[in-house]
Amino acid sequence: MAYEICLFDLDGTLTDPKIGITKSYQTALAAFGIHEELDNLTRFIGPPLRGVFEEHYGFSAADSEKAVARFRQYFTQKGLLENTVYPGIPDLLQQLKASGKTLAVVTNKVTEYTCRILAHFQLDSYFSFVSGDDMDGSLTVDGKCGLIRIALDALDPQRERPAVMIGDREHDIIGATQAGIDSVGVTYGYGSGGELLAAKSTFIVNSVTELKFFFEGFM
Repeated sequence: MAYEICLFDLDGTLTDPKIGITKSYQTALAAFGIHEELDNLTRFIGPPLRGVFEEHYGFSAADSEKAVARFRQYFTQKGLLENTVYPGIPDLLQQLKASGKTLAVVTNKVTEYTCRILAHFQLDSYFSFVSGDDMDGSLTVDGKCGLIRIALDALDPQRERPAVMIGDREHDIIGATQAGIDSVGVTYGYGSGGELLAAKSTFIVNSVTELKFFFEGFM
């Protein structure tokens, strides 16, 4: 199948946000007397913030909102740009766009932050649409499927063009399945091959180079 619409996750797929996100989590948790080493927080790169605080630390809804505010205070001041683009990603995006693919970003991150990151790293020109969460987390309450559907509604409302979701966590794969499209799980981010297999990713690749070869086979 020649995919015409390529939906990319941001964190762990286009960019490596480890330092900025883990420091933001560390700062938020410290406000509640919880100390975590940065490496212990990498597992939370990808999922919605409120779910992490409530499901993994037992925060009440009220405390979760306070933790999110602390997270965002650090993230907007420093963490947002404590980030790097994975080598080979700009070339891949250029190749896909030149071949006529429509590219979009679908991420649990707030849309405003996503657009700032894409612009800073000069990736914004490759994408026709950004589907991210609202500040209140309302668009990711039921997982990533809603964000994927928002992107597809904007880019292909009649669902006439084959689409694929590319991401590094189970949320990307499950959301794609629920939205009725294929998925490519990437293991160079923050989800393991086992996680992606369990989520029933349509395809799995282990590097940006493999991802490039994957798309070349569908052009």
